[in-house]
Amino acid sequence: MKLTSSITDYDQSWPRLFSEEAGRLRSVFGDACINIHHVGSTAVKGLAAKPEIDILVVVSNASGLDDWQAELTGLGYRRGGDLIEGHHFFKRDVGGIRTHKLHVCGSGHSQIGRMLGIRDHLRSNSADRRAYAELKLRLEKENRTGIAEYLTGKAPFLDELYRKNQTKA
Repeated sequence: MKLTSSITDYDQSWPRLFSEEAGRLRSVFGDACINIHHVGSTAVKGLAAKPEIDILVVVSNASGLDDWQAELTGLGYRRGGDLIEGHHFFKRDVGGIRTHKLHVCGSGHSQIGRMLGIRDHLRSNSADRRAYAELKLRLEKENRTGIAEYLTGKAPFLDELYRKNQTKA
């Protein structure tokens, strides 16, 4: 079964696409926005990835979630299932193709450090970057049931990267 998108070689346009989308999103979150980060595989130069820009918005608190959701809908986003409590997820498709994934977390949420730590580790460790690309390509090729199977297959590797990052801190 296909994933939301096929894995492709790194695309030099991904940082620009992130910057453009971050500019569109900043006004949605207003004063509650602490920071907007490019995360996920498209944020790692040289890493093969699904061409879906992952964006992490860190907010001072999520009390404006209902208002933000209405504005995000106007920008083409729809609500996905929250990944864990306090980690709000949205997705944007253009022409039936997934283009963006938006993660909204309140300041101090555990997923912020996890996403940034894994991204930064992959940016600085070419061996782990290669191993992760190989794993993702193998999981895509072997996939039978869709995105949940793919994500489950990646989880142990990402957990280990996070542990490596924690021991360096």
